[in-house]
Amino acid sequence: MTVETLTTVFGWMAVLNLGYLMLATAVLFFMQNWVVGIHANWFKLEPEAVRAEHYRFLANYKIVTLVFAVIPYLALKLI
Repeated sequence: MTVETLTTVFGWMAVLNLGYLMLATAVLFFMQNWVVGIHANWFKLEPEAVRAEHYRFLANYKIVTLVFAVIPYLALKLI
């Protein structure tokens, strides 16, 4: 596998993951009451606990995306 191929793979992986992160953030921002209501009902949790879990999910997903997709892409672009 060449450096160009790896750069392309990590680039598309970063684009897809960042796109999903933006979509999830927008959905949770604009339809928060609806999403919280569904998840609170499904998992029998308090709405505040669901909001905290959503915030934790977005934070963890952002960190994982940066570490495993964006940073390797940028490192490969520097080569």
